[in-house]
Amino acid sequence: MAERMLKFTTVDRVTPPKRGATARAGDFHEIYADFIDAKAAEQASRCSQCGIPFCQTHCPLHNNIPDWLRMTAEGRLREAYDLSQATSSMPEICGRICPQDRLCEGSCTIEQSGHGTVTIGAVERYLTDKAWEEGWVAPLVAGPDQGRSVGIIGAGPAGLSAAERLREMGYAVTVYDRHDRAGGLLIYGIPGFKLEKDVVARRTKRLADGGVEFRLGFEVGRDASLDELRARHDAILVATGVYAARELQVPGAGSAGVTPALDYLIASNRVGLGDDVPTYASGQLNAQGKHVVVVGGGDTAMDCVRTAMRQGAASVTCLYRRDRANMPGSAREVGHAEEEGVTFEWLAAPRAVTGEAGKAKGVRAIRMRLGAPDASGRQAPEEIEGGDFDLKADLVIKALGFDPEDLPAAFGAPDLAVSRWGTLKADFRTQMTSIPGVFAAGDIVRGASLVVWAIRDGRDAADAICAYLSQPALAAAE
Repeated sequence: MAERMLKFTTVDRVTPPKRGATARAGDFHEIYADFIDAKAAEQASRCSQCGIPFCQTHCPLHNNIPDWLRMTAEGRLREAYDLSQATSSMPEICGRICPQDRLCEGSCTIEQSGHGTVTIGAVERYLTDKAWEEGWVAPLVAGPDQGRSVGIIGAGPAGLSAAERLREMGYAVTVYDRHDRAGGLLIYGIPGFKLEKDVVARRTKRLADGGVEFRLGFEVGRDASLDELRARHDAILVATGVYAARELQVPGAGSAGVTPALDYLIASNRVGLGDDVPTYASGQLNAQGKHVVVVGGGDTAMDCVRTAMRQGAASVTCLYRRDRANMPGSAREVGHAEEEGVTFEWLAAPRAVTGEAGKAKGVRAIRMRLGAPDASGRQAPEEIEGGDFDLKADLVIKALGFDPEDLPAAFGAPDLAVSRWGTLKADFRTQMTSIPGVFAAGDIVRGASLVVWAIRDGRDAADAICAYLSQPALAAAE
């Protein structure tokens, strides 16, 4: 093993080939190619196999990263894949969209020593893509029939990962989702240049082929109340995510041409999937030829600015009230956006949307500086007197984050307890909500977060539901 590993001092860090900015800005295909076998083995061999694997402890799924890197370096690719998928329901998706620079790779020991991190995410993606190509991804096989059913509300990463695990345990699983395709934000929120949609579709097909039932175009509260679903199933998991857009609180924010980020991204993804989208065809949610200003600094803002470039915008500007070092989005995504021609206005905030006859024509902004830390410990932005400036803007996209929808009202379930932020209250040990037999997982509990955390929460919720349904008292009651 030692001969094949610890090569970080002699082998430089190399990422998979990345398409040039000009070429990739003209389409929605992923920007990175796959590793070839030899390059994946070479990069995996850079792992130091450290005694305390910080990459593993800082991965929400606690993936056994050092061991599958070693197996990759040794050419034991099927074993490496089997180990990587043992703790993750969607390793090729995490390999593409996880912010590895803030998680596993950001905690890599050799990165801290100045040798450059192991390219963990790229190797993870390579292993699972290889597994699909070689037929190593086994069909989903249900365990011994438990005689019980679970309803899952939400076909995003938390719901899908829970569905897979519950089906493996032998439960009948029905997934309900308001959209016409399963995948949640994986399908409709994240652009194709980060995650091509066939990657998601083959995962959901595997679940359907394994007996998971999908009820799409189904909205709880419209097509059935929560109580009606509880009557159909022995347990319910709420995994809806958080989709209520935070508002832009400035004059003119209600003008035509000001739109929520998710509406914009859904329209773009639907067009890419071949759907007829009237709001895109009319130009309402299409950036072609427009001056675009995106307000916000997270990963959703990066998705919007990079989408606008691909739609042929005349200019794209990201307006963020803090500096680059304090931006919540991935530094890697910021770098990609800059390469593709996006302009960043750091330490700047909107004061008004300007225009005529209720239509946006610009954004009046003001320069900011970072002052004393706020309650969260981050330096609070303050306006600089006389720092006003104007930007052209035919399309203003609000990417200020997401809040939970009012699920007690929407589900007709006033007893469903929520926190002061509107997220569902769930016991941290059992993940059960205030209603017996109703569980919750993912962003609807923790607030807007990462896909990898949603996958972790879904897997944990499946285990909690199994423990609940296995209680002798429940069996006796029947």
